[in-house]
Amino acid sequence: MIDTISRISGNIVDIVKRHIFPGTLEILNGRIARIIADQEAYPTYIIPGFIDSHIHIESSMLTPSEFARIAVIHGAVGAVCDPHEIANVMGIDGVRYLMEDGASVPFKLFWGAPSCVPATIFETAGARIDPGQVEELLKMDKVRCLSEMMNVPGVLHNDPDVTAKINLAKSYEKVIDGHAPGLGGGELEKYIRSGISTDHECFSKSEALEKIQLGMRVQIREGSAAKNFDELIPIADEHTDRCMFCSDDRHPDDLKIGHINLMVKRAIHEGVDTIDVLRIASLNPVRHYGLDVGLLQEGDSADFLVIDDLSNLRILKTVINGRIVAEHGKTLLKESRKRIVNNFSTREKTAYDFALKHRDGKIYIIEAVDGQLVTNRVLEKPKVADGHLVSDPERDILKIAVINRYNDSPPAMGFVRNFGLKAGAIGSSVAHDSHNIVSVGVDDMDICRAVNSIIRNKGGISAVCGDTEKVLPLPVAGIMSDLSYEEVSRRYTELDGFARELGSQLRAPFMRLSFMALLVIPELKLSDKGLFDASRFEFVDLFAP
Repeated sequence: MIDTISRISGNIVDIVKRHIFPGTLEILNGRIARIIADQEAYPTYIIPGFIDSHIHIESSMLTPSEFARIAVIHGAVGAVCDPHEIANVMGIDGVRYLMEDGASVPFKLFWGAPSCVPATIFETAGARIDPGQVEELLKMDKVRCLSEMMNVPGVLHNDPDVTAKINLAKSYEKVIDGHAPGLGGGELEKYIRSGISTDHECFSKSEALEKIQLGMRVQIREGSAAKNFDELIPIADEHTDRCMFCSDDRHPDDLKIGHINLMVKRAIHEGVDTIDVLRIASLNPVRHYGLDVGLLQEGDSADFLVIDDLSNLRILKTVINGRIVAEHGKTLLKESRKRIVNNFSTREKTAYDFALKHRDGKIYIIEAVDGQLVTNRVLEKPKVADGHLVSDPERDILKIAVINRYNDSPPAMGFVRNFGLKAGAIGSSVAHDSHNIVSVGVDDMDICRAVNSIIRNKGGISAVCGDTEKVLPLPVAGIMSDLSYEEVSRRYTELDGFARELGSQLRAPFMRLSFMALLVIPELKLSDKGLFDASRFEFVDLFAP
């Protein structure tokens, strides 16, 4: 049973009026009925709860209800979620599934209508969301935005489908989120003039400042894959009202450690004014998206945190609608049974399916960049054995495969650097954006084993070497688990550790793997249809001309 609060006292941090004072909240029917100023200071502080302004919950490998159970421990009371991942697998039915599951907990989940499903025509997705379905979603109160518009060329060249979705969002007075890494100058101006108001893809301070000066709000991102906090936090001092915090993608092991609270603590320790930091973490997303989340004002819903002090920021209680949902590092939200839905139709492969015949010349190699979504393109002479191209662990040039999960097709093959494996293979059906199966390994047999263990479970992440085969099944749409966050975190951490035993030096090898098929981020990626130049938006041959 979750306790309900009717009255609580502490040093109240009013980020709206920029004022800290000892006071008492009187709560009635989940809302703040009255705020009484007191005379003497209290040992604890009451602050607004944190909002993740842009997240793909599916990337936590948890269902929304399970994500909520751990997020409240870290002080989150709500999130603006882009259900783009499940939409690429299951379309609008997948979006409805997430909403239904999320509605089973008091955590305040708000949604976007996916704008780019499929993300591109250069990969096989499981579904399509057309303008009519976008409108169906925009009509819903819990849908507060048109999610990240990744089709930058479509915006710049007035693609009819893109334009229709943007116009629908405007007609329903919903925010339009952006996704425009590296875009600048006149093209950026046109992108923003279309009505797009946010971007979470800034890689540099100068890029963020240009976007802010043109009217955008910048979401400072610190996820498991893309980490932009250190580069972007300096803009927070002068542009507080134009900033928000977001995680975008956060894997279960990282989520167990922390969430938006970690960004808040780091920003305060970097010297950013405490009130400004809390406005970035709470007030700015609430106002920008029009969220029904309280900000410690009379009449607001009683959503807040009780913390020890404004430096340590240790969360003693998380309260949503006047109910204590987490206390002293323990969630009070009960685990629920998850309904299984999926879209997975491919047969197991053989090692021969991953063979690549030798041709003369150098090959293009995807160079992964630790901590970033971008990749580089390099040219190298391949290693050849028995007339076939093979992985070369000594030079850290490993074979990568992407396998269509929606129908039976030959794997697409390429090579990648910086995964560092010296033995075995790793695989995942969490592979943005279409969530086909991606695997990297040192030989065809182990790649095949990693892929087949995922196929047998109709989704998962896997690692194999010798007699050892480890897998975390992800039966919900092939991208989420039906287990508790504790069990998912434990098993994910075990797999991550095994990948390191195999030689990977990446901070998050499975998260990095999941972005090797993300065609909307430069420079070189691999889809189930072949090697793709994301800068020119065209396929390229593995062998250089």
